[in-house]
Amino acid sequence: MSDAAQSTAAEVRAAAEAVKTALDRHLAAVERRSGEDDPAVYEAFNELAAAAEAYDELLYDRYDEVTPFEIPSAEDALPPYAGPEEPNALSVLIRRDYAVAEPQRLLAHAQRIEAAEDDGSEASGTVHGALGLLFGEFEPDEIASRHKEFGLEEGDSTLWVTASDEPAEPGEWLEAPFEQVDPQQVVCRFDVSAVFDDDLDDDEDDEDGDEDDDALDPVLDEDDDLEPLDADR
Repeated sequence: MSDAAQSTAAEVRAAAEAVKTALDRHLAAVERRSGEDDPAVYEAFNELAAAAEAYDELLYDRYDEVTPFEIPSAEDALPPYAGPEEPNALSVLIRRDYAVAEPQRLLAHAQRIEAAEDDGSEASGTVHGALGLLFGEFEPDEIASRHKEFGLEEGDSTLWVTASDEPAEPGEWLEAPFEQVDPQQVVCRFDVSAVFDDDLDDDEDDEDGDEDDDALDPVLDEDDDLEPLDADR
């Protein structure tokens, strides 16, 4: 951005005041909220996010500085719940991902299942056949709790609970279960992902790195002739 179009100090100050006002409004909305999905809280959150983003841009433009705040965009959050207050039906949508970490362990379990059934099939000789036997024998929740025993490694998972006035028609959503979901009908959603763990690990590594840097800084008396080491921070 050219100097002529550069933000003024007054504009940056006004943007900072807007963030303070948005913070107060958000807190007031949270204190008065009528439930977990109160539209007023959702609206105040979006206003705070917009004000913080505007301030961050002006601050960087004027002073080449940034804020330490990272507010998820409204696109990443579910909209306010707009479903029935007293649902007559609900749907629970679950997806769990696994990696086949130990194929031989999986095949061994499948062979035991096949031997117990004694129906003459040989599906346990392939990984995809073994998976078919495993999920045919055990409920998904049991597999989730015993996945290591079966040679599987957990990946991402998500669980959505949606509400509706009437149960879905038989066979209506079977081909594409998640595509039929109305976001405003979602009562709650729970996501599990290694991405979240990686974010925490990165934060811990940064903190550990800061502690290591501090440990390298020499502590010298005024009479010491030694020169302190150069530090990056």
